[in-house]
Amino acid sequence: MHAHPRIALTPGEPAGIGPDLVLKLATSAQSAELVAFADRDLLAERARQLNLDVRLVDADLGIPPAPSEGGTLRVQHIPLRAPVRTGHLDPANAPYVLDTLRTATDACLTQQCQALVTGPVHKGVINDAGVAFSGHTEFLAEQCGVDQVVMMLTAGSLRVALATTHLPLSAVSAAITPAGLERTLRILCADLEQRMGIASPRVLVCGLNPHAGEGGHLGREEIEVIEPVLERLRTEGLQLRGPLPADTLFLPKYLDHADAVLAMYHDQGLPVLKHDGFGRAVNITLGLPIIRTSVDHGTALDLAGSGRADVGSLEAALDAALLMCRHTG
Repeated sequence: MHAHPRIALTPGEPAGIGPDLVLKLATSAQSAELVAFADRDLLAERARQLNLDVRLVDADLGIPPAPSEGGTLRVQHIPLRAPVRTGHLDPANAPYVLDTLRTATDACLTQQCQALVTGPVHKGVINDAGVAFSGHTEFLAEQCGVDQVVMMLTAGSLRVALATTHLPLSAVSAAITPAGLERTLRILCADLEQRMGIASPRVLVCGLNPHAGEGGHLGREEIEVIEPVLERLRTEGLQLRGPLPADTLFLPKYLDHADAVLAMYHDQGLPVLKHDGFGRAVNITLGLPIIRTSVDHGTALDLAGSGRADVGSLEAALDAALLMCRHTG
């Protein structure tokens, strides 16, 4: 691993706050080389709107990376498909957003960049453009040729991974299969150890149903699916506790003795994490052949170009990517 890794930044939705955040991040010196995969003119115009003095220079991915100086941002130019009105979505630019992601991902797969940090995209406008898109997590898995990945959010010492991601609640039970749950737990434990430096990670596993099924009276998924998988993996040495009721699992008496939580569905675990750390939380995709982190918030169209967007989550995402680079190297 390079002493100063090169980090690919994708600003996401061009009409939202992603370009603002990337430019704000570039005003400070960094220990890594930051490269924005974006339209150069878009960044220049947004810098003028924000009254930010950021010099945009062409990136050269063929030379060794060097730390970014404050006030300078390297750019791998990817052209917009249509002019951008700050704060106004345009489906015509959905292909541009996907172009930035594909190009940045390829740069990581070829080791020209050592990690990918993504800004917020707008799923609705991408789907309005006729492209089936359920989120970064699934898109990057397809780009990297990976069958299964794990979405994990972190805020401080709290880490919450998900057994299922962007599904209707009615589809969650059927999506939790023994094979899928086992693979999720293996990915989670492996990446906690290999990319985050946690030896023998301890994981708390939520039940699916209220009170973790209450002995089968409130559902049998815990008995028929979750517990058999946990028992099998425990015999291999994985430190897994559960299934535990989600309404009490997030108490200090449990969290103080754990490295991560696995929730069964999106809104079971993430409200707790976002209540505790919104604005400084980080979204991490586990199980990819590349390092990928992201902000924990949306496009905030009403704040775009105003100068009021908080760069804290992007800074935290960059810090998490650099930490993972160090452990991976």
